[in-house]
Amino acid sequence: MALDQLKKERIKKLNNIKKLGINPFPAGLDSGQARMTTLEAKKKMGKKVTVAGRLRSLRPHGKISFADLEDATGKIQLFFSQSDVKGIGYDFLKNLDLGDFVESYGEVFKTQAGELTVKVSEYKLLTKSLRPLPSQWYGLEDMEERYRQRYVDLIINPEVRKVMEIRSKVVSFMRKFMEDKGFMEVETPTLQPLYGGATAKPFQTHHNALDTKFYLRISDELYLKRLIVGGFEKVFEICKDFRNEGMDRQHNPEFTMMEFYLAYADYEELMKLTEEMVSKIVKEIQGSYKFEFEEEKLDFTPPFKRASFNELVRKYAEIDLDKVTTEEELKKVIKEKKIKLDLEGVVGFGPLADELYKETTRPHLKQPIFVMDYPYEMKPLAKSKDGDQKKSASFQLLAMGYELINAYNELNDPQEQEAKWKAQMNLAKKGLDEHQVLDEDYIRALEYGMPPTAGWGMGIDRFVSLLTNQHTVKDVILFPTLRPEKKGKKK
Repeated sequence: MALDQLKKERIKKLNNIKKLGINPFPAGLDSGQARMTTLEAKKKMGKKVTVAGRLRSLRPHGKISFADLEDATGKIQLFFSQSDVKGIGYDFLKNLDLGDFVESYGEVFKTQAGELTVKVSEYKLLTKSLRPLPSQWYGLEDMEERYRQRYVDLIINPEVRKVMEIRSKVVSFMRKFMEDKGFMEVETPTLQPLYGGATAKPFQTHHNALDTKFYLRISDELYLKRLIVGGFEKVFEICKDFRNEGMDRQHNPEFTMMEFYLAYADYEELMKLTEEMVSKIVKEIQGSYKFEFEEEKLDFTPPFKRASFNELVRKYAEIDLDKVTTEEELKKVIKEKKIKLDLEGVVGFGPLADELYKETTRPHLKQPIFVMDYPYEMKPLAKSKDGDQKKSASFQLLAMGYELINAYNELNDPQEQEAKWKAQMNLAKKGLDEHQVLDEDYIRALEYGMPPTAGWGMGIDRFVSLLTNQHTVKDVILFPTLRPEKKGKKK
């Protein structure tokens, strides 16, 4: 039967219900007993219970009927008998459909087949469903419909709900971990007069009352470091960031980050803290430090492996960045080695080294690894490494080629920070596509003095997709960004 016809049948039942003087969308329960979850009700053998949820099956057999009722904790079977049901009566069942929400009151017993069941004495319609649930999702085309109609995806695919529950546990764990370490959770602006804190393209908007251009934040870094200037020593934020860039399995324009900043610390201390946090989360979720992602067995047993950026590029690209130190030299060597890179919008030694690394090296980094000491030009907000000015005191945690965490010693010299930003803007004039901009207020903040500080950021979506063995971050975001639905397609 076509969808339109099925909807018409349900609307017909809806009208019948209204003619009977019954509200098909009442405000709530009225059995006189507190509602139990289906999980709780199964532990109440021989007791009277009230359960409520969505009808997932309805099996009439003349004067008796069986149904399956589902709530957030699971399912329980309902048993209706024409001789036992009071109130609206047994015959009212003909007005119900799969997907309807129902309240049922009765005694829990066990059928001959051994299934715990509520013998219904009274029941009530809580919500009439006007659209039938699909029996399954299948095919590539339906993946976008699953994301678009996530409400349906969650109803019919319990494994999706499980992934989202794990995501919630991860965020809760991270928040408690930070609080237990003495960090204070803060909130910084989503609308910013100047975007900063990362190398990315922003979304732009306009504030009518102020007649001013604003940007959705690409990072909360610069505001969090202003708080360090202001006297806080341990701050963190879990927030949405927005980057106006392409979408792929690792990127969504709207994503969730956790960033923290720790005064009087360096990136060595942050690596130890990272090992502790990440390994504990993995153990909490997986029950072990080891788990499988796309047939790769990952091992997050601390301590994690460490390697320098230059060491890895030397291994996989066969280029020594300690010897090849200018953009011109690096371009020449890349050409000689016939390494194919997309260099559109890539200008400067740092962006070129980054593109080389992403193409030749990062895909090989499967097991958890701290990649350390990136070239100085690649980290506009980081301090140089003591004893080696050509490298930044920085690290990223990678697994399966995913950049999970980015961290470094924060540059707190206002003159050097201003010079680095101006260098970025000069590269932009030469064609650099993604670059950072000069934030004069932040420079002013640094001029008041910021203590030695180390900072850290994690993309939560990416980390959860790894933990739950999901191929794309869309599968761990409840409502990922999609193309607008075509007019006339809605059914």
